[in-house]
Amino acid sequence: MDISTVRELNMQIKEEALFLQDLLAEINKVMVGQEALVERVLIGLLADGHILLEGVPGLAKTLLIKTVAEAIDADFSRIQFTPDLLPADLVGTQIFNPRTSEFSVHKGPLFSNLILADEINRAPAKVQSALLEAMQERQVTIGDLTYKMDNLFLVLATQNPIEQEGTYPLPEAQVDRFMLKVKVDYPSRAEERVIVDRMTGTTLPDINPVISPLDILRARKIVNQIYVDDKIKEYVLDLVLTTRNPGSNGLGDLNNLIHYGASPRASIYLILASKAHAFLKGRGFVTPEDVKQIAQDVLRHRIIVTYEAEAENISTDHIVRRIMDHTDVP
Repeated sequence: MDISTVRELNMQIKEEALFLQDLLAEINKVMVGQEALVERVLIGLLADGHILLEGVPGLAKTLLIKTVAEAIDADFSRIQFTPDLLPADLVGTQIFNPRTSEFSVHKGPLFSNLILADEINRAPAKVQSALLEAMQERQVTIGDLTYKMDNLFLVLATQNPIEQEGTYPLPEAQVDRFMLKVKVDYPSRAEERVIVDRMTGTTLPDINPVISPLDILRARKIVNQIYVDDKIKEYVLDLVLTTRNPGSNGLGDLNNLIHYGASPRASIYLILASKAHAFLKGRGFVTPEDVKQIAQDVLRHRIIVTYEAEAENISTDHIVRRIMDHTDVP
């Protein structure tokens, strides 16, 4: 792609990305702080990738996804995962009508644009598999009929990092289907004071739809056109391949800490998420900074550490930071 084409694309994206200002203004009516989390949700929407959130209860995860759904005029479903949940509770089931002696299909809450899968690790493997199959295949089967999901279909799954009793940890192969894993932290003192004032007032702000799902789908097509230089692609590969063979990048001391490195999905998702991040910044090309901003969230759940790392309390975040610090930036 020549320089003039990149410049034209840059101008086009600056115009197309203007709707994000209205969307963010609407979201910030109720959201206080958590800028990184809001940005990650928008990246998931623009890059067509699902998100796994890890954080203690009460950090406005439900409020955020509900607010986003209202602001983009999309359908929203919240599914509370519990040990007695069945796959049919998600996807739906067939109901027999004795008058007509026929079965009719009752679709479940999964048939929405935005899904909040609350405490996904509280449901057994069959339920988790039903959700993750819908995420991957974009379709579900009820009886002998297959139903496609909407083009705008985002799953925001949450898990509580503290309470692990009675939970069913997600298998590594299934966690890999989430584009991003985002850790949500507590707000600052100043932010929490604003939250207290806002949430204990007489009325909460009304959220108005400022864009439509069609605007998101149109933006996705433009995001796909964002230019990624070969040097950026090589940089992404350097990061991902180092998670599999740290010694090749002069990080041999990590060999005893990493059991399995990131899969090829990491390379794909890191490029796609970097494109979406560039779009949020109003650029028609990806920079190394885009990759660095999003790499932690793409890689943290794709690296499986050894027992030695667990014994030394070394997290995947620490490993990713080491790899990023040690990898040459183009």
